[in-house]
Amino acid sequence: MTAQPARPTADRPSPAGALAHPLARRWLLASCVPVLLVLGMALTVPPAPSAATAGTPGTADTAGMSGMSGMSGEAPDLAAAGLAAERNGYRLDLAGPAPTAGRATDLRFTVAGPDGSPVTDFAVHQTKKLHFYAIRSDLTGFQHLHPDLAEDGTWTAALDALAPGTWRLYADFVPNTGPHATELVLSRTVTVPGEAAPVPLPAPGGTATVDGYTVTLTARPVAGAHRLTAVVSRDGRPVRDLQPYLDAYAHLSAFHEGDLALAHLHPSGTVDGDHGGPELTFQALFPEPGNWRVFLQFRTAGQLHTAALTLRVD
Repeated sequence: MTAQPARPTADRPSPAGALAHPLARRWLLASCVPVLLVLGMALTVPPAPSAATAGTPGTADTAGMSGMSGMSGEAPDLAAAGLAAERNGYRLDLAGPAPTAGRATDLRFTVAGPDGSPVTDFAVHQTKKLHFYAIRSDLTGFQHLHPDLAEDGTWTAALDALAPGTWRLYADFVPNTGPHATELVLSRTVTVPGEAAPVPLPAPGGTATVDGYTVTLTARPVAGAHRLTAVVSRDGRPVRDLQPYLDAYAHLSAFHEGDLALAHLHPSGTVDGDHGGPELTFQALFPEPGNWRVFLQFRTAGQLHTAALTLRVD
């Protein structure tokens, strides 16, 4: 078989053609430079955020949200602050009965998953599958419950009697979808009928007393991640007999004045028998400055105590 000369291709011109048109070749190279520069500039410009990545909170109850502002003047992520009814495909649905003023209520609700059906599999989070909170718009009436889960995915929360007014109800949980599942906080508002009598928020202070115990905060936090330390004493003496509660020596939750944003405060350290205290350390994440109503819960001699104080976050 006789070897044939190589044929020119679209991306490899023949040597003869290249030598025959040197001016054309130079013109082509010069004309490509501006195009390449424009393309390079385009690649260095960051794309505009899409609706899916711009912090869209999903379905939210907007009562009381007008006072919420981001730490740097940006629009806040309402879902991350626990102020949305839906996040990451999960939705909080209240099933009733509606709370009645002055009467305890077995409130039923479900958490719908991405497929729209009630979720029945939850990971254990701080010894419980779900933490349920209730607080009135003036930051009174705090309740922290651990509802019961039925096989069909219906939760039942045994709420104590609620005073008339607007309440926000939160569900804090982790779907059992794997080792990297994200903690979610969803909430909705309900109105308890009757004449509401708002209670003024107590002035900020670093000390609170409950059941003969005194809780003192030793650090003034700022917005964002921060370490918060509390000391528990009784009759002026350090308390060293705190008992485990939710796999820690204390549980702390905080709600922002105005919009009721929920702050995540996780305890540090390990539990070693019934001799915790007097110092308790929390990794706090306050998403915005302002006044926060803080509820610190701890157990002694089998009794749960809840100390409340107002904390100013700069």
